Amino acid sequence: MHIRLTFALVALLGTGLVFANDLTQRTDISGDDLARVAAVTAPATDFSKPEKFETNPAGKATTRFSVNADSFSHFQANLTFEQEEQFKLGNALFRKIWVSSPSSTQASDGLGPLFNARGCQSCHIKDGRGHPPFPGQAENVSMFLRLSVPPKEPDTRLAMDGVIAGEFGDPVYGTQLQDFAVPGLKAEGRMVIDYKDLPVTLGDGTVVTLRQPTYSAADLAYGPLAADVRLSPRIANPMIGLGLVEQIPAEDILAHADPEDRDGDGISGRPNWTVAPETKTVALGRFGWKAGMATIRSQSAAAFAGDVGISTPLVNLPHGDCTEFQTECLAMPTGEQPRLGVSEAPDPVLDLVTFYAQTLGVPERRDVDDPKVLAGKKGFYGAGCASCHIPKFVTSKAAENPAHRFQLIWPYSDFLLHDMGEGLADHRPEGQADGYEWRTPPLWGIGLTQTVSGHTFFLHDGRARNLTEAILWHGGEAQASRDAFAAMSADERADLVTFLESM
Repeated sequence: MHIRLTFALVALLGTGLVFANDLTQRTDISGDDLARVAAVTAPATDFSKPEKFETNPAGKATTRFSVNADSFSHFQANLTFEQEEQFKLGNALFRKIWVSSPSSTQASDGLGPLFNARGCQSCHIKDGRGHPPFPGQAENVSMFLRLSVPPKEPDTRLAMDGVIAGEFGDPVYGTQLQDFAVPGLKAEGRMVIDYKDLPVTLGDGTVVTLRQPTYSAADLAYGPLAADVRLSPRIANPMIGLGLVEQIPAEDILAHADPEDRDGDGISGRPNWTVAPETKTVALGRFGWKAGMATIRSQSAAAFAGDVGISTPLVNLPHGDCTEFQTECLAMPTGEQPRLGVSEAPDPVLDLVTFYAQTLGVPERRDVDDPKVLAGKKGFYGAGCASCHIPKFVTSKAAENPAHRFQLIWPYSDFLLHDMGEGLADHRPEGQADGYEWRTPPLWGIGLTQTVSGHTFFLHDGRARNLTEAILWHGGEAQASRDAFAAMSADERADLVTFLESM
């Protein structure tokens, strides 16, 4: 979360933090329903055939269309006609290209002044996964660098009751390096990636060459970065199934947390607590690479401000991530139009974009009865991958949107933080996540990455060029699973990848 956004939340909340509810027991169901949920979400034990409902990763919300580049862009199958209209309006706003102020298109101005993209779809291309620059590509549109510096004093301003911790952006450049600017202003700089080959020999003698990235910033327009700045790359996450994830009861996610590793299995997932600005309550973070956001609405508002430089009612920063030292940026005109609302993207813009993000469907699984897929699923469980990539949850029966209520979903994530080892460490904290921890990313839809996004780059910075490389980068709590994969025969590894590609 941007430091200015964090301070805005602090000012909003003061010291009156409260938790949203009792998170020790699921309150939306009881009795027979609790028993049904426990039974249907139990781990698989029979790998000779598919599980019941396995082809429907999003329950009744699962989409069923021909597999193509639009596979992530369909609305949930169980929306009403009226909700379909809301989705399509939100889709238009998600695809909207914003322009600089002043402009004759007053409903579309307010871009920047510094920015990483001109619209949501520019990063989340076809609602899918971002990527590092392709060879010969000059611009980074779906990837950017987060910036932060260690606090110079105890973090009392942002650590409230031991629950919330914050980020301190670079004093001049803020919390992310913005490589675009409106006319009349210089962009902050550009991201530079240098790769080094890292050969890895597997158990059967196969050699896989990983690429180890190093990041820096060049062409800095406003002076040097802080000497102790930390750079952390980010690619855009896929958009599918977010509304269903939002409705997984926090109790069910926390049931998988084991921060002290009391069961001794080497897995010690823990939650990242944050503040839901809509309710002013402490809530479970579940969105973003480090689970730094609790709701889709707050995630959308932060992206509007930080990535596009557009203010919303929730995060009303019309100059985006400009800092006090960027006086030229702060002097630029904004797109605020009093007759349209109090921010550059007033409601219902944020409402509609949020609804769109909440109701993108998940494509149905493919080839679940293929013997290679079943063998790969057995290998996935046998290697311990399902300890973090939890296959199934049942959403809340009290969800506000009936299309999200009481659905059996298969995201393959526990939405908790895990230490992934030195190889993937960015050494940059975010909220309560330290520099080694990352949220377990959901796996649903991962097999359609090439079809939707036109590439197969994985992990938070796209360093992995395929699923095999992504697995081999796992360390820390996932080291044992990584080693189990590396020790498999070529056929066993191929089966496990085939299983992932069926999602």
